[in-house]
Amino acid sequence: MSTKLIPVADPHSNYLAHQAEIDSAVLKVLDSGWYILGEATRNFEHNFATYIGVKHAVGVNSGTDAIVLALRALNIGPGDEVITVSLTAVATVAAIELVGATPVLCDIVPDTRCMDASKVEDLITEKTKAILPVHLYGHPADLPALQTIAQRHQLYLIEDCAQAHGARLDDKMIGSFGDLACFSFYPTKNLGAMGDGGAVLTNNDDLADRLRWLREYGWKKRYISDFPGMNTRLDEIQAAILDAKLPFLEAETQKRIQIASRYNSQLSGLNLVLPTVKPHCRHVYHLYVIETDQREELQTYLKSHGIGSAIHYPQAVHQQPAYLGRLGGFEDLKTTEDIVPKILSLPMYPELEPTDQDFIIERIQDFFV
Repeated sequence: MSTKLIPVADPHSNYLAHQAEIDSAVLKVLDSGWYILGEATRNFEHNFATYIGVKHAVGVNSGTDAIVLALRALNIGPGDEVITVSLTAVATVAAIELVGATPVLCDIVPDTRCMDASKVEDLITEKTKAILPVHLYGHPADLPALQTIAQRHQLYLIEDCAQAHGARLDDKMIGSFGDLACFSFYPTKNLGAMGDGGAVLTNNDDLADRLRWLREYGWKKRYISDFPGMNTRLDEIQAAILDAKLPFLEAETQKRIQIASRYNSQLSGLNLVLPTVKPHCRHVYHLYVIETDQREELQTYLKSHGIGSAIHYPQAVHQQPAYLGRLGGFEDLKTTEDIVPKILSLPMYPELEPTDQDFIIERIQDFFV
């Protein structure tokens, strides 16, 4: 039995891996005397936009606020519908409701667990304003098909990239396809802050201006609100931490891919469904999610050996008490409902030691053999 708990995610280890860079960046902000929307935020916004390959990144307080701000920038609100998925962090749907719009839920495809593009057009009505796919667990959604549908019906395409920092479709980064793209920097994300944080990315200059005004009360000129806005600013310390960690993201992504590859090779042949990677896609494995009919038994077994696991997510959004019976579009969410009882996230983070991964693999093999 392992003498330590192997967590499913480990943001503290990531801090320790970059402690010198992070501490230096934080001290620089503290010494500057400027703590909101200053040089650190501007630098990170520029560097992250460059990394993704777009013109603008607008830092905000959280991934949820990123989606809220994106919707508000597009004037989406009461009476409008936004097509998204139900197997996602509840933030995706909560943000749509926070602007007064109606979430319309589309089923997913079983291999990537992302939005089923073939079912989107049946959900479009005269009230539909946007399609909001989620790049779940780090695998790109079917953006070419969704772009075609959005263009055909004159809809906005908004990417939920909260789990997909560094994911690619061919040589193009996820986050550079939609009219707007929303990122979270929650501490466990592939690029995580030491608190909440988020960003909205776009190539549209006018939308970028509107996002910047909206995130600070609708101010074009300080203290004068040209339209109702909100307070959702990425603070300087979090921006500095993210900027210090950004240069390491690519190497850490490769470590995640290597860890996933090892899981794939060693767990194949067991009574499990392993993650799929579609052609021309780079999966960045924010989470390594398997499927098994013996989820509860396996999770209990792993816990007894000091191995952490998690369920992302125990219920799809439309199954949760707050949303039961009051969302649109889910006459057929069969694939979503089939997958939810089976999914289990195994430990996945760049600092996962090979010996710990060996131990995890051996225990899973023991369980099934």
